[in-house]
Amino acid sequence: MKFPYGSSNDDLHALVNQIKSDIQLSTINFDPYSFVSPSAYDMAWLAMVEEDHNVDDDDELKPMFQDSLDWILCNQNAREGYWGNSGCPTPVSEAGEDRDDMYTLTSTLACVLVLHKWNIGCFHLHKGKRYIERRTEMIIEKYNNEEGSYPRWFIIKFTGILEHAQQLDLHFVFSSRCIQMIKEVFYQRQEILKREKLLDDCNHIPLLAYLEVLPSMLYVENHEDMIVKSLDNIDGSLFQSPSATASAFMITRNAKCLAYLRNAIQRCPNGVPQKYPLNEELIKLSMVNVIENIGLGEFFGSDIEHVLQQVYRSYEEENIERMPISYLADKLHKDSLAFRMLRMRGHTVSPRSFCWFLNDQETRNHLERNTDSLFLVILSVNRATDLMFPGEQELEEAREYTRNLLEQSRSIDERMIKHELSTPWIARLRHLDHRMWIEDKNSNVLSAGKASFLRLHNRYINKLTYLATRNFLFRQAMYRSELEELTIWVRKWGLNDIGFGREKTTYCYFATATSLPFESAIKVGKLTAKTAILITVADDLFDEEGSLDDLEALTKAVIRWDGDELEGYGKIIFRALDEIVRETTEACRKQHGTDITVQLRNIWGETFEAWLREAVWSKKGHIPSMEEYLHSGMISIAAHTMALSVSCLMEPCFPQQKLNPGKYDTLTISLMIIPRLLNDLQSYQREQEQGKINSVLLHMRNTSGLDIENSIAHIEKIIDSNRKEFLKHVLMDGLSDLPKPCKEIHMSCCKVFEMFFNKKNRYDSDTEMLQDIKKAFYDPVNVNELSEIEPKPLMVHGDEFLMLPLLINLSPKILEFKRKDEHGAVKTSMCLRRSFHAQKRAISLQPLKIVASQSIVVPMMPTKFAPCFY
Repeated sequence: MKFPYGSSNDDLHALVNQIKSDIQLSTINFDPYSFVSPSAYDMAWLAMVEEDHNVDDDDELKPMFQDSLDWILCNQNAREGYWGNSGCPTPVSEAGEDRDDMYTLTSTLACVLVLHKWNIGCFHLHKGKRYIERRTEMIIEKYNNEEGSYPRWFIIKFTGILEHAQQLDLHFVFSSRCIQMIKEVFYQRQEILKREKLLDDCNHIPLLAYLEVLPSMLYVENHEDMIVKSLDNIDGSLFQSPSATASAFMITRNAKCLAYLRNAIQRCPNGVPQKYPLNEELIKLSMVNVIENIGLGEFFGSDIEHVLQQVYRSYEEENIERMPISYLADKLHKDSLAFRMLRMRGHTVSPRSFCWFLNDQETRNHLERNTDSLFLVILSVNRATDLMFPGEQELEEAREYTRNLLEQSRSIDERMIKHELSTPWIARLRHLDHRMWIEDKNSNVLSAGKASFLRLHNRYINKLTYLATRNFLFRQAMYRSELEELTIWVRKWGLNDIGFGREKTTYCYFATATSLPFESAIKVGKLTAKTAILITVADDLFDEEGSLDDLEALTKAVIRWDGDELEGYGKIIFRALDEIVRETTEACRKQHGTDITVQLRNIWGETFEAWLREAVWSKKGHIPSMEEYLHSGMISIAAHTMALSVSCLMEPCFPQQKLNPGKYDTLTISLMIIPRLLNDLQSYQREQEQGKINSVLLHMRNTSGLDIENSIAHIEKIIDSNRKEFLKHVLMDGLSDLPKPCKEIHMSCCKVFEMFFNKKNRYDSDTEMLQDIKKAFYDPVNVNELSEIEPKPLMVHGDEFLMLPLLINLSPKILEFKRKDEHGAVKTSMCLRRSFHAQKRAISLQPLKIVASQSIVVPMMPTKFAPCFY
């Protein structure tokens, strides 16, 4: 699927409407399980279950869940012959991806096994066997890690299914090299069986959860009792695993198991996931999370609000004491997602809604023992703590706790974790964040299953990814166009070749446009960038180039707003400033009918006075008090000059008194303080060399015996306190008089400064942000081409089929499957169907015998295993 580098707004909205009609989050009949990927592996084990039979009917067995068997026939990849995730369109990722190929291999083995058991679908069986024989060696070799071991789940499942294949006389042809690799996998299983007990708290998934593939030579007298005692008291499952529960039912014929299996099939008619039941609110919130992360939130606003209102109405503490530990992990994930999304929208939510885990030792132990498999839960909790208000000690503790776990994690998504730990949320630009999530192949992970991650359904994720990519490319084209216009404006007013200071046209537009919501960026992004460019040029003039006489003349001209007497640099700066103010006031007058000329001129006059004051201090060697410095510095950083200049364009009800110097909103004051101190942290060394002063140096100077590290820590503490207060005023209603769009402008402005001064001074570097600018404006999104690598299945589950008899001697029956393709055309596929009639002794799986203790030595290779392959 080729993505165009641009597309019209009408085309984009047509695509949005098309996808929204398919993804209906706000409908009454919305089924969360329709958004979850089904598991071919678990469907195969459901299809394994034999129907209860009469004693007299001793020669025939039938599948209990015929729909599951039909699902297997309907969902094979027609081109490659596999079942599972392999080849599914996912964004390109670096090394370290999860084991999709391994999961596909074990899923295909299980599906081939069930087709062989029921003597059906020989075409499917043949293609599946070919895939297994062709790909096993490559997959095993590919994923053998540096320590020479394979993932635990793969070892257990792969070897167990091969043993079942042996029992059913299902043979595979492998090379001698591949056979040696398989023997090594069996050896590693022996080590696992020696080391682990069936029920072991040290593992996220205990051995008993793999009941369907545990070796049949393990014995215990009361194995049925052990299985029954391990069933979940709530739903009757064995560790929420359909495959393990199916095996438990085949062994015990327990009524609770059967009820669970029937419920799973009824609840998930399009295929059961590898874990059931799931937290349905987690599914909904995860879908919303994906939509927002990849930059589509504005298109699904009403749908998202509907979901969050539902979650908020049910937002109350649950009884966690009676929940199994696997449920608690998903609950923590859901609670942390809900907290973040609801707080972002101004709802009053308590940190206790998800910080309950801090006082639950069992949950903490579970997280600490299974950091890699539960990294998504830990990451979600850590992200929730980004939105911390003053005095929320529980969030402080949760942040420190999860950060320590993430630093120890060896997760499959190391790039995401590194990004999370190195770049605070408040220092990220939303446009680049959207790109990162579009390209991240794990953005659709929902939960941890016993073999791989449980994901949101590719059917929806692919459509959303395609839409997000088109949307991103459309925005890139808009940004490039505006940047060209801005460059022309800079040349027109002579700011690009003024002869001194920093030329930051691209930097300024990049920062302002990509930090704002798209509609706001198109509305005021270019004007904000003009303001930032002028501030940069004027600040450099006051810092380095201008004489005191010239600076005083320019400042007086700005105060009286008359530049006729100015010459040189001062004249260029004033003319550009007058143009910016005129453009802003005319836009405000046209849109809202208000005149803010006087207020804007006063703000600029205050800013130039602060620049002049600091220039005088520097040139005359004056050391101000900390109070004097902060009062001037919070103005001279000019964050409020940018934010207030465009805030009044966003809303007609903007309170104009908040534009007057000395009467700024509390939110605006916090915005003025944070960037100043952030700048000071990254510039104190240079300013110390130049004989200048800033807050870090002043605090060290004014505090006897204090070293530079302690002074830095003190300033960081002040920033942290103001940042929490700032977030509270932005997100919560009633604390600020500013309208919500104006709060968003303040937030975007703050994020820009946080990005510029995150651990270094990126703004003053000529190369530091070039890579980000390329990603934001020029480089196409790095995703795989979708449709070209996703072969059509023979049919999709739920399509009609009819049986056509063929008049051939002892002829098999042909199943003809009819389905409609994406264009509505009817397509027909056929498969060979032989009778279910078979000897019971030949096809029934032998009950798996289990031992309570693993002290018995298990042979490395079962003596009957060799005929399984050649």
